[in-house]
Amino acid sequence: MENVIIIGTGCAGWTAAIYTARANLNPLVLAGEQPGGQLTTTTEVENYPGFPEGVMGPELMMKMQEQATKFGARVDYKTVAEVEKSGDTFRVQTADGTDLEAKTVIIATGAAPRHLGLPGEKELIGHGLTSCATCDGAFYRDVPVAVIGGGDSACEEATFLTRFASKVYLIHRRDELRASKIMAERALANEKIEPVWDTTVTEYLTDDEGEVRAVKTENTKTGEEGELELKCVFVAIGHVPNTAFLGGLVDTDDAGYIQQKPGTASTNVEGLFAAGDVADHVYRQAITAAGDGGRAALEAERYLAEQE
Repeated sequence: MENVIIIGTGCAGWTAAIYTARANLNPLVLAGEQPGGQLTTTTEVENYPGFPEGVMGPELMMKMQEQATKFGARVDYKTVAEVEKSGDTFRVQTADGTDLEAKTVIIATGAAPRHLGLPGEKELIGHGLTSCATCDGAFYRDVPVAVIGGGDSACEEATFLTRFASKVYLIHRRDELRASKIMAERALANEKIEPVWDTTVTEYLTDDEGEVRAVKTENTKTGEEGELELKCVFVAIGHVPNTAFLGGLVDTDDAGYIQQKPGTASTNVEGLFAAGDVADHVYRQAITAAGDGGRAALEAERYLAEQE
């Protein structure tokens, strides 16, 4: 019987592992298919405290893992298929059929950004293709960029990027934004933002170094094809929280994000905690995920102490 099973890594999972390991809870971390989460697909991270010169995303994740294992966290690279609870015990079943039991579970499986599904997309992440303006906008100063989407997130990303980029193309497949009125008006009033209506991106074009240099476009009404020269594409068509394996065990919102009790990492299931992007669709930052992981770990520790 495990004291704590942490499902998922990234900043939330590794921080939870550090805290629970230092509390002598001997946590088991199930890292899944992508240990380290989304940060392993990024290049330089400049906004994580403690790294004034910046740090590569994979390096940051490796340092967190080393810190967690130093204090006694155990790591298994299995993917979780199902979580159930019977009485006070959780049963965690992995994809290879292994059954594990735990007194508490911390879910830190994150959320996956939606992409367009175009050829070569995965390889371009971090090379002129991203889904986080806050993370990567500062790398694209005085060059044209594009945001794909038409909701509040797309408008917010586009407006934020005007601090850095020379021009921001806001590419939307319809002829009006679906964002809230105030967000849409703010974006369209910005002289640096150029809306590209009734348009989809059909192909990413790269330079000799494999970095995005342009996109091919197609008008959804006329079929006319075009090309936009730019240095980065910010895809803002939503995220998908990685919660499907939980079934109906825990309360989620309409988009699938785990719902936490106000001001806590606790869920509606006693002993089950959530941390990071799997529950946070607002901030989605490495530092907020780390904070969530610490909070979930502290709450799990207190829950176990109360059970004793």
